[in-house]
Amino acid sequence: MRSYRDLFRTPEFTPFFLAASAQTVAQTMGGLALGTLVYRATESPLLSAVSMFGSSLVQVLGATFLLSAADRLRPRAALTALPLLFAAATAALALPGLPVWGLFAIVLAKGLAESVGGGVRWGLLNEILSKDGYLLGRSVFNMMSGLMQITGYATGGALVALLSPRLSLLAAAGLYVTAAVAVRLGLTRRPPRTTGRPSVQATWRANALLWSSPPRRQAYLALWIPNGLVVGCESLYVSYAPDSAGILFACAALGMLAGDVLVGRVLPPGPRSRLGFPLLLLLALPYVPFLLRPALPLAAAAVTLASVGFGASLVQQERLVALTPDGLTGHALGLHSAGMLTMQGVAAALAGSLAQLTSPAGAMTAMAAGSAGVTLLLMGAARREKLRTVSC
Repeated sequence: MRSYRDLFRTPEFTPFFLAASAQTVAQTMGGLALGTLVYRATESPLLSAVSMFGSSLVQVLGATFLLSAADRLRPRAALTALPLLFAAATAALALPGLPVWGLFAIVLAKGLAESVGGGVRWGLLNEILSKDGYLLGRSVFNMMSGLMQITGYATGGALVALLSPRLSLLAAAGLYVTAAVAVRLGLTRRPPRTTGRPSVQATWRANALLWSSPPRRQAYLALWIPNGLVVGCESLYVSYAPDSAGILFACAALGMLAGDVLVGRVLPPGPRSRLGFPLLLLLALPYVPFLLRPALPLAAAAVTLASVGFGASLVQQERLVALTPDGLTGHALGLHSAGMLTMQGVAAALAGSLAQLTSPAGAMTAMAAGSAGVTLLLMGAARREKLRTVSC
């Protein structure tokens, strides 16, 4: 599979892609609306950041106790039920008079369900395309994510500014329903990838197996930590520029789109495999000057450039898929997704706490410096592992 045209000629890929597109727009619209709603009510950068990314905090619980379900559920049934659950949760967030603690309870419950959904979704993508088409397919999904985030943040920002955050939340709920309909009508029934009942023990056994390999461990850490810390920077857009956060989010999505095109379609395999760590450095370094509080045009340019570095995740995902047994593909990709989102939630909470103590600009600089430092440590560990392999 060598071209985007080949992807869309593959049976079931198009409805799968359209459903994921609708769900991405719903997530971005809902997140921006919720973050704005909480910030207006509390004037707290911490609570605003956690409201947008707090669902990620419970992903670690799903990865620990529930992730064995990712390969043991019927994909179409799971990917139809989950968006309907998200639609109900998002509509509930729009209820007038709902206390802040009630908002967070719904957000955290939604995140627990999302931890299983990621494994089901990406395992099914690998099943539809097979391993030789996974990187190209994931590249298209990442590009779609960038475009749909631009659409979602632009639309959500307009709805929040012209109408209200609650109406934006209701619109997001409608899009989740659209995603569920697309899955139900466009995908065929498939059996689970693995037999047996989901259980905590099965989840632990598979996690232990995946974590036992040093190359897989390094791939997971590279996928989770550096970009998670940078998402902590993104979680402060609302408090950094309350009236222009939608612009910054849209610029970040545009940069991510450019990075995914570069890595997924332009670069040949050899150079691509060597750019994983340099792209992670690019992801962090443009945020360091935010300590000087650049004006909106400069901030938007820095955010766009930095987000090109998100293309590093494609390099690491390709490596992870190559290192994973076929029967654990959904679990492995679900663990990647759950760990990544958990780290993003932790980073959002950490960034919000730092912003409370200092300023949003200072916290963004600190998170970016931490991301760059972790990347350098992982580069050193990968180099030592490579030398050890060669000497053996």
